Amino acid sequence: MNKESLDLRRNGNSRVNGRRSNIEIIADMLRVGEKGAGKTEIMYSANMSYTQIQKYLSFLINHGFIDKVTLGNPHVTYHVTAKGARLLDSIDIITELLGFQEGQDT
Repeated sequence: MNKESLDLRRNGNSRVNGRRSNIEIIADMLRVGEKGAGKTEIMYSANMSYTQIQKYLSFLINHGFIDKVTLGNPHVTYHVTAKGARLLDSIDIITELLGFQEGQDT
């Protein structure tokens, strides 16, 4: 890596302060929801707290990135919409262009 270039990675990843960004959290949630998933599955797979899942699910639903599908009482599943799939593709492209893909050396 050139000495003049900006290295935002620490320990080989894109986290500047050791925490995931909002975009990384959203991408993790969208990946889990691609095939449909319940709230608990998203929460555990995306390594989130209950407070976080409530906040982010509300945001993603309100912006049309995820649909809430009721399969019976009380079973609810969340599915990524076409708009959400486009967002995830865009996030993947941007992180690849910036060299923030995990395991990638620049």
